[in-house]
Amino acid sequence: MSRPPEFETLVGPEVGADERERLRRVHELLVTAGPPAELSPELEAGPTLAMTLAKRPHRVRRRVMLLAAALVALILAFLGGYISANGSGTPAGTKTLDLAGTPAAPGALAALSVEPVDTAGNWPMELSATGLPKLPAHAYYEVFLVRDGKPFAPCGAFIVGDESKAISVHLNAPYHLRPGDSWVVTRQSPGNHEPGPVVLSPTA
Repeated sequence: MSRPPEFETLVGPEVGADERERLRRVHELLVTAGPPAELSPELEAGPTLAMTLAKRPHRVRRRVMLLAAALVALILAFLGGYISANGSGTPAGTKTLDLAGTPAAPGALAALSVEPVDTAGNWPMELSATGLPKLPAHAYYEVFLVRDGKPFAPCGAFIVGDESKAISVHLNAPYHLRPGDSWVVTRQSPGNHEPGPVVLSPTA
């Protein structure tokens, strides 16, 4: 088993004392957590007839996908701390919403981090996603604020270049948020400003 990288080899001397201490705590937590658990022999051997009849493979696959999304979000957040050495890190009070693919994008997973509101009334957000298909030219994905069960207002658009790679995009909700508000990701066609088919929605 390979040893985890030493903290001093990952962070250079140019990092400030406060940021260095924050990154050291994150590094120690990741080292303590260790690698993800290996698959059990049953899962590694593949589905049995009983599992097929009980539709268990779908539930197992969903659990694995949700764990993968959580791991992607953790890795992106950790790497972001190392790369932005002069940043202030994740603000206290940040809330994360887990999203899973709908039938329109069954292999997609995402985590939407909503940071505290700024003095102007903006809610900065970051979407980390994987498994979203690349769209035709001029089509794009849109993050919509959902209120009372319906898409209420857009919070930012993005495109995907390679569905096999994880992406991370910065967004913004310049609205007065209310308890119960949520978000979805839609697939938008060129020239259509109404909410398109939902490809990512909050997990139950």
